[in-house]
Amino acid sequence: MLFFTSDTHFNDPRILRIDRRPFASLAEHDKVLVGFWNETVGEEDEVWHLGDFARLGKAAVETLLSNLHGRKNLIVGNNDGPDTTAAAGWASVQHYAEMTVDGSKLILCHYPFRTWNQMGKKSIDLHGHSHGKLKPLTRQYDVGVDAWNFRPVELPVLLRKRRSR
Repeated sequence: MLFFTSDTHFNDPRILRIDRRPFASLAEHDKVLVGFWNETVGEEDEVWHLGDFARLGKAAVETLLSNLHGRKNLIVGNNDGPDTTAAAGWASVQHYAEMTVDGSKLILCHYPFRTWNQMGKKSIDLHGHSHGKLKPLTRQYDVGVDAWNFRPVELPVLLRKRRSR
């Protein structure tokens, strides 16, 4: 299975204050997010993390990655420093990606776009950065944990939720 997520902000104390995440401590935040990730993602699944992964040293990022299920790809976010991007455990690290899944062209970036490649041909923009606070455009989806109950999300679930609104 294929999952998308972003803005986990592991070990980033600012996240509890700025986004008012419902955790008593940063340790609880990180433990719950790791637990939700591993309940959702299987060992053989693939995850695209669209930025702002963690605020940790390289060795700690590597340990964290080894404790998270799935094959992990990183789209670099504004809070992903060299320790995160250089950590072993990523299948790929890039600033932008395009892929086709089940006939849908996906545009992946940490930042939401106003326009994107093949927008007029019904391509889909997946992003993070806005922590569930940005009103989306048509075919634009925030995959951040704040918008998805602190879990990675599959494309069919994203598309179903929009249609149900």
